[in-house]
Amino acid sequence: MDQASHVQSGYEPFVLFGALLMRLNDAAVRAMSRVRQRAMQGLTVFSMLALLLWISAFMYGSFYYSYMPLAAYSTPVHYYYRIDCDSPNSFMCSYPVANVSLMRNNRPVLTFGQAYQITLQLDMPDSETNQEIGMFMIRTTCFSRDGGQVATSAHSSILRYQSNLLRTMSTLLFLPMFMTGVAEQKQVLEVDLFSEYTDDPYSPSTTAVIEILSSKVQIYSSQLYIHAHFTGIRYLLFYFPVLSAVLGMSSNFIFLSVLFSYMRLLLSRPEQVSNIPHACILITFIQSAASLLITICLMLKKKKKKKNTPQVIGAM
Repeated sequence: MDQASHVQSGYEPFVLFGALLMRLNDAAVRAMSRVRQRAMQGLTVFSMLALLLWISAFMYGSFYYSYMPLAAYSTPVHYYYRIDCDSPNSFMCSYPVANVSLMRNNRPVLTFGQAYQITLQLDMPDSETNQEIGMFMIRTTCFSRDGGQVATSAHSSILRYQSNLLRTMSTLLFLPMFMTGVAEQKQVLEVDLFSEYTDDPYSPSTTAVIEILSSKVQIYSSQLYIHAHFTGIRYLLFYFPVLSAVLGMSSNFIFLSVLFSYMRLLLSRPEQVSNIPHACILITFIQSAASLLITICLMLKKKKKKKNTPQVIGAM
């Protein structure tokens, strides 16, 4: 009897040790299960947040691309002389005319409802001929797709006056640069053709005809500049791009998060949906739907405008 009890007491440490190992194993399994569950939950949450953030960025980028017009545009202006004159010296009797296309990559440069400043830059030699011409007129006419006149303007310009003494001193001072070609004896004139030009949505401008009303004017080169005058939301989007992007993406992210949370709650626990104020849910849904609808409409409008791009009329 004593021997059996002695043997049983000898096995007790092994039994206790085995039970301890079983408990440790169960604890480790439960801990690994919790870690795996937490990791899966974290990965799911991270994936959802990344998806919502990507959708928010895509919606804001689509809205920005569709809503923001071209901020600045420049194109060279090449002049030609008309040959439909009665005089035999037709080259000298006609005015220099340029036909400028208001298209870029088969898309209109001007956006409906946006005000633009259109400026013409002239590089003119500081010659005696240009000085003798004095003041000259520049007439600009915008035409639509069907050739109808949309807008016209006429502005005058003149070279800056320089006395003979000042011109001689300037020539002697910059003579080395003139001889090496680093500098040129020219003046750069900037003529404001349209200060607040707004394109007509029913008859958009596709071509601008620029005519200099002087047959003897001498021009090295010419450039047409178009700058947009942004106001309101476009002003904030253009001059504060980072702040606008943060606010826009944050708003989209919040709306989408609330909408998806409500949909998840609706699918998982329909009985708890009645506890949520329906007005808040409706407002959030309407805002999200309106934002998405506006983005889609603007993208479709851009696509339709690109498909129905007007053709540039030929040289007049």
